[in-house]
Amino acid sequence: MADGNITKHVMYGAVAPDDFESMLDLDRYNARSTAFDKIISATHDHFWDPLDKKYIDFDEPFDIENVAMIPEELSPVLKLPYVAQTLTDPKQRIAFINHMQLWNFSSILHGEQGALNLSASLCHVLLDQGAQEYAANQTREEARHVTAFAKYIKARWGRPVECGAALKALLVEIIEAPEVYKKIIGMQMLVEGLAMGAFANGYKHNRDPLAKKLFQLVMTDEAFHHKFGKIWADRTVPEMSQAERDIMEDWAAHCAQSLLFNQGSPTQQQAIYSRFGLDPERVVADIMERRKSRDPNRKMRGETNIFRVLIKTLLNAGLITTRTRGFYAAYVDMDELAAEGERMVGDDIAEDGIRYLQEINFKDRSSRQVSIAAE
Repeated sequence: MADGNITKHVMYGAVAPDDFESMLDLDRYNARSTAFDKIISATHDHFWDPLDKKYIDFDEPFDIENVAMIPEELSPVLKLPYVAQTLTDPKQRIAFINHMQLWNFSSILHGEQGALNLSASLCHVLLDQGAQEYAANQTREEARHVTAFAKYIKARWGRPVECGAALKALLVEIIEAPEVYKKIIGMQMLVEGLAMGAFANGYKHNRDPLAKKLFQLVMTDEAFHHKFGKIWADRTVPEMSQAERDIMEDWAAHCAQSLLFNQGSPTQQQAIYSRFGLDPERVVADIMERRKSRDPNRKMRGETNIFRVLIKTLLNAGLITTRTRGFYAAYVDMDELAAEGERMVGDDIAEDGIRYLQEINFKDRSSRQVSIAAE
């Protein structure tokens, strides 16, 4: 078991990444958990190939010079006095929106690369064969996400932009952590939860049909990755001591805060602002001034709000209690969130995507039932 790991179920037992000898233990080969069998076998249902145009065609055009990828009302920074006075030309405002989308897509690409490396690292440490096979499947799926988002960015902008400092630091911290719980909470729940919110939001609002198709295809995979974290939470959280729960809650809050800062702070997007002659510090000053006039009880709303989805992921997993509830309550209505139940906004989109993939992958077979439910 890796030092500091909090293991409550044998299927999450782990060894050091350089302890290959433990993988050769004879008893291990006859001790395979069945907890992940459903999401492993469903891999065939949501297979897709970003290099095959029958699934997605990255040559599909989009007038990026004249059409904003998202409606201007969904880019509130353009309403700030300093930004509004600087960016007065409509085409300049379109360019700003679309370059901000480049930053968002680049963040997604870097996050997918992090997920690839993390799931590969789990293959080296998880002892249970079922958990290890699941991690290997996810590694393959994350690899196609990296390919797909890299191809999309190349088609629309040429190349990505640098990973934001906050996101980069968090990804490195998660991937290099020796504790399995840090990897699962940090990536499978927080980063994947944020991604599901971002993809659902993009699917709903992005005006580029190619982007919408890409979001849906990736969501058919991510919904299962999210379920891996849910299985872990169901088997682990109820068995924790109070001290262990505190450790995990603090780690979850730390990861959530890092992701909130990465997505919400203009200082993380300096390259974009500088390109348009904007001083990030002046943008921050306008944001702070606007907050003074806002209702202090205002909360994040909308089923596809990415941070709301992230917080709901933690709430459903039992990783928010009265001890940390106040931190999240500053952003969302926790009672409203709890009343919504466990179903996630991305589930419906993913299920529609799986039906689309089944029509391609199983067109000569009888219809198959769509399900992304975990045990």
